[in-house]
Amino acid sequence: VQLQASGGGLVQAGDSLRLSCAASGHTFSTYHMGWFRQAPGREREFVAGISWSGGSSFYADSVKGRFTISRGNAKSTVYLQMNNLKPEDTAVYYCAAVFVRGSYSPYGEYDYWGQGTLVTVSS
Repeated sequence: VQLQASGGGLVQAGDSLRLSCAASGHTFSTYHMGWFRQAPGREREFVAGISWSGGSSFYADSVKGRFTISRGNAKSTVYLQMNNLKPEDTAVYYCAAVFVRGSYSPYGEYDYWGQGTLVTVSS
């Protein structure tokens, strides 16, 4: 599976952005999808995850109520709508895919990773 993330940019605090991650190379609906981020000098962290059907979604506490993950299996794309952005959201955002093997553990290992897209939030 190849993953291509896009949609990052420079915004001001309080603004919104929508990230997209287009998948190719395999049947998209056989993968759960996740978004992660890595800020300068920090470890990569989980942001949000969504099950293969879109029926279940998970969020880090730091983004609950502000970010929404969704997917369009017909378009083989997963989205991350980010509202009310804060300077601490500044990071490189990565999408990732894990093959469906029973129940989805959003905090577990992922099989494929995209190249990342930079989000910078100014105060």
